[in-house]
Amino acid sequence: MADNARAKRLADLIREVVAQKLQRGIKDPRLGSHVTITDTRVTGDLREATVFYTVYGDDEERKAAAAGLESAKGILRSEVGRAAGVKFTPTLTFVADALPDTARTIEDLLDKARQSDAQVREAATGKSYAGDADPYRKPGSDDETDDTTE
Repeated sequence: MADNARAKRLADLIREVVAQKLQRGIKDPRLGSHVTITDTRVTGDLREATVFYTVYGDDEERKAAAAGLESAKGILRSEVGRAAGVKFTPTLTFVADALPDTARTIEDLLDKARQSDAQVREAATGKSYAGDADPYRKPGSDDETDDTTE
């Protein structure tokens, strides 16, 4: 088993090599310039690598990019093997990164919360508290009643 630092270095190398090869070496029109490699993870035994990517575009372009990456997997793996110089070149698995969709969902939820806060703020304008401004009793105040006088 390799140590975590070696797996991290190999993951960084794979990310750089795949990104450079996609940018300069592969002429597949499905990939184009709208595919971005976001992260790479390598297993502890350095046998498998998962490459996360995002695609700028609609669902059709995402599907086309996934097919393009699947077809270019062999070329990309050979480039990684040439650059890494390891005994066994890890197999590459491409996974669409869910980070942009998650970020979009969080932004939508934050917008809803801001709108709700604005509605509450608007409804509270000009209103006063239900009780006194200071609801706590102070010793020696006039409205303190003596319970022993019954």
